[in-house]
Amino acid sequence: MSDLSNSPLYSPDLAPIPANKRTWSKWNLAALWVGMAVCIPTYILASYMMRAGLSWQAALTIIGLANLVITIPMVLNGHAGVKYGIPFPVQGRAAFGTLGVHIPSVVRAIVACGWFGVQTWIGGLAIYSIWNAATGAVGDPGLGVGKFIAFGIFWLIQIWFIWRGTESIKWLETWAAPILIIIGLVLIGWGMVKVGGFAEALKQGKQLQQATVTVLPDADGPGRTLGLTPLLNLDGTAKATQYRILHPDQRVGMPSNWTPITGPRTQVAIGMDPRVHVQFKDTDGNESSVIEVQADKPNCEGVGLWSYVLWFTAMVGFWATMSISISDITRFAKSQKDQLVGQFVGLPGTMIFYSFVAVFVTSAAVIAFKDVLIAEDAPWDPVTLISKFKSPGVVIFAQVAMLIATLSTNIAANVIAPANAFSNIFPKKVSFRMGGVIAGLIGIVICPWWLLDEISGILIFVSGLLGPVLGILLCDYFVIRKRTLSVPDLYAVNGKYTFTSGFNLVAVFALVCGVLVALVGYWVKPLEVLYELSWFSGFAVAFLVYAIGMRGRDR
Repeated sequence: MSDLSNSPLYSPDLAPIPANKRTWSKWNLAALWVGMAVCIPTYILASYMMRAGLSWQAALTIIGLANLVITIPMVLNGHAGVKYGIPFPVQGRAAFGTLGVHIPSVVRAIVACGWFGVQTWIGGLAIYSIWNAATGAVGDPGLGVGKFIAFGIFWLIQIWFIWRGTESIKWLETWAAPILIIIGLVLIGWGMVKVGGFAEALKQGKQLQQATVTVLPDADGPGRTLGLTPLLNLDGTAKATQYRILHPDQRVGMPSNWTPITGPRTQVAIGMDPRVHVQFKDTDGNESSVIEVQADKPNCEGVGLWSYVLWFTAMVGFWATMSISISDITRFAKSQKDQLVGQFVGLPGTMIFYSFVAVFVTSAAVIAFKDVLIAEDAPWDPVTLISKFKSPGVVIFAQVAMLIATLSTNIAANVIAPANAFSNIFPKKVSFRMGGVIAGLIGIVICPWWLLDEISGILIFVSGLLGPVLGILLCDYFVIRKRTLSVPDLYAVNGKYTFTSGFNLVAVFALVCGVLVALVGYWVKPLEVLYELSWFSGFAVAFLVYAIGMRGRDR
């Protein structure tokens, strides 16, 4: 590549990595996926499905199958990275053009920067919690100075790893992986001790998939009836001993009559009020959260087949962005076998394992914590779980675990891709290090402490529209170019991948078609299936349009 070193598209960070400098084995890649997959979103995946009525067995099956499915295009798209040692922005030049590749790579980068900011704020909160637990200080419920200092500390820790380069990232992921697995096993052990056995803890999972309050069809008249199902103790008795109904003209906290619960399942008539609130209490005075009920909408229906399809699609899309930029990582792999084995061992296995940890620990928490009276209050996310422990030592251990998980996820999943993408915009001026710092700065600019929920919703929406990018990349590499790329042309200003002024208009058109298919489903309700299956529909449309558009063209 020395003859291209003066090209404006070339830089040492974007140049092909020689075979003798590719040091990542299958175990390094598997460890990388352990580090990325162990995060708060992974932990709460199963909870979303169980709260929708699926069993924990069905939830874990969907998670496992979906991650096996997404690993296939992950491995396929990583093939070019291993074969040529090139990152995603360089690989994408073959399909989108030397300038056109900025469209998907920058969008991918911005999504990663958003998640970087969100995860950095979460990591900062973990550091803040560790400080409070160690010193006995009382945490500030608002946006205190201490939280911003902790955020800054965690930001600097990550920048240190970025500045040290990819070998330090490999070191981090390799050491984090066994620690995270051990932490998962420790959590399972805690649940077994608290409940009195492995099988006994899992039995409680059935309680988590049922709604505490259901609106029942009332055959006796025009009034409405609620079915109340608080959580049960191991002996089958209800943990809550009283309930109360708050009608629309009452505010939460106003005096109202508590009614004794006579059994594990209670039915209560509420008249014709279209909306009521229900709350529970136990003998120790612990009160549940307040459940709002739309009494004019019976909700005792079962889970339909379509729900399983939608959940499967959502789980496939969980790693959609990583499947696009996976060459950023596989370029360091020693062989195709290493990237294949490493990814199939690391990704599906970790997702299933930590989702199971979440199911098991939360099921055990139903019994372990007396103040958890209803399924809606079960500590599904790690933050809520940790908040229920009073021992400073336990809190510190748990927050350190969360810190390691957040650090390993953020560095690998949300730094490498944007660092390469920003470097690709100005190869001669922006290095990998500088690109990573830019990603970190954008993570600050988005102010995740103010817009955490809104940012997450936007990022999920955009991620769901990136399926077409993967469809174009796979079609170009496997169908159009038969796994053969001209490496010199990837770095040439006037090479075969320059297309029309740096843009492959066929790829741009295919991308627009794929995204529009999903958006049409978002805007036009009768076609909403196209949006609900946006990853698949966008992928398929873009793949087909690109294959037709590139047929017969010079390769």
